[in-house]
Amino acid sequence: MTRWDFGEQTLTTLTQNTSGSGDELSDLITKLIDAAEPLVGKFDGSGKAAFDSFKSRADQITADLNAGLGSINEGQRGMDQAFSEGSQTMADEANQNMGTANFDAAKFRG
Repeated sequence: MTRWDFGEQTLTTLTQNTSGSGDELSDLITKLIDAAEPLVGKFDGSGKAAFDSFKSRADQITADLNAGLGSINEGQRGMDQAFSEGSQTMADEANQNMGTANFDAAKFRG
């Protein structure tokens, strides 16, 4: 059985990294489109159709990728909140249970 062991800030860091990756991906797509600009008019036939289709859909492709990463990011934020709340609940319950425990009864008398 696998045991997950990670620090308190792991999901927060993951969420921030995913958000940064989305920004970076959008920037790379924009750079790809700009780099392809000198190729306009150099293609014929199906190559031209594919190139024109990519270029005209680049904004939608970027938006779709960002939406997908946004959904992942939302899930990560939800997991982070759930783990934080679970950790706090566990600590509160442990403190409550320790307050009602009879530690004197557990002492060994010799």
